[in-house]
Amino acid sequence: MTPTLVMAAHGARSGHWESVMDSLAARVRRARPGSAVELGFLEISSPLLSDVLSGVAGPVVVVPMLLAGGYHAHIDLPAVVARTRPDAVVAGQLGPHRLLTSVLARRLAVAGLRPCDAVILGAAGSSDPAALDDVRAAARLLSVRLSRPVTAAFASAGTPTLAEALERTRAGLAPRVAVASYLLAPGFFHDRLLNSGADLVSPPLGVDDDLAALVWTRFDEALARHHAAITPARTSFATRAHA
Repeated sequence: MTPTLVMAAHGARSGHWESVMDSLAARVRRARPGSAVELGFLEISSPLLSDVLSGVAGPVVVVPMLLAGGYHAHIDLPAVVARTRPDAVVAGQLGPHRLLTSVLARRLAVAGLRPCDAVILGAAGSSDPAALDDVRAAARLLSVRLSRPVTAAFASAGTPTLAEALERTRAGLAPRVAVASYLLAPGFFHDRLLNSGADLVSPPLGVDDDLAALVWTRFDEALARHHAAITPARTSFATRAHA
């Protein structure tokens, strides 16, 4: 039986944010017709992830709709899964990944990025140093794609802050500074990027075929790891049984 894919997002006090996540879930379903795909939220938005997991019959793979590690990826989400569906397989967070890089580059192009613009990757931020490193790794991938330096900066916790990165970048030779929005959907943190004073801010990642493909990539990777982990145990049991 093919497991149900459960997309686990954070949640937000924004109807627009929620509609984007609903549309992304629809795009994920369209990418593999006939597959079962559900969307649940850790908090604020509904349905809650705990309710979705409790209501799904059969095997489940949970894909965190998170662009980096941190509290929600390593503490909050696993706690919900352990409490409601301890049998579920949990995939890795979405980023960093080259498919996200492709979406970021397209969003910047649509927003009007020029060859001489400096680029900052604007993320929400985290108190977890590993999560900040994930964002910096995403900035390096984007730097390679754009053939120019890209600085990771953070709208909340983390350094450099967006304001610090903008100040440093404006001290350089680039005539304009563009911020690539490393966020899934519009909302509180994207508004901070828009109000940062940058010359250009790209739209969030949003609904995109590459993002849908990445969700399925994380699903497939998690299943492969799970099967690899249980196969040696089954082999060992069969060997003892026939000894």
